[in-house]
Amino acid sequence: MKVQVRTRNYQATDDIRKYVDKRLRKLDKLLDKEAEATVTLIGEKNRYRIEITIPVNGFILRGEETNDDMMAAIDRVTDKLEKQQVRSKERFSKKGRLSVTKLPSMAGVLPAGEDDEEVKVRIKRFSSKPMNLDEAITRLDMVGHAFFAFHNEESGEINVVYRRNDGHYGLLEPEV
Repeated sequence: MKVQVRTRNYQATDDIRKYVDKRLRKLDKLLDKEAEATVTLIGEKNRYRIEITIPVNGFILRGEETNDDMMAAIDRVTDKLEKQQVRSKERFSKKGRLSVTKLPSMAGVLPAGEDDEEVKVRIKRFSSKPMNLDEAITRLDMVGHAFFAFHNEESGEINVVYRRNDGHYGLLEPEV
């Protein structure tokens, strides 16, 4: 696996880079050999944040963690990614589905307005292969976001599945 380490407001030492590489090697047995991990180490006031994104077989493993200790944050986020990968392999093997379309990619950031305050809008474009609700929930869990938009194969409409505060899921369907 290729590991690309980026930093923001933080100077990463060789020891930290080696430790990140060592922890991500544990995922090698679960991932393709050609997988490429992007690791972002961010220094905030008295805390550190680490974000890891790994595109794998058409879906994205993503995790982020914040802690007072960089090593502890690295440990927690890699454990989180390992659990995601095991869970996704179990789900796809149970259903007999191993191919998944690519998830959204970042298209860019657009500034709006000419005044001092700048509004930023992220635009994400994604392929809309029709899928059922179970596949959409699996994707939602994998990306770790609060919601996931998808093309519902049953209704033919664009739907949104989201994680509710009670831990269950909700589905938004357009009213015709």
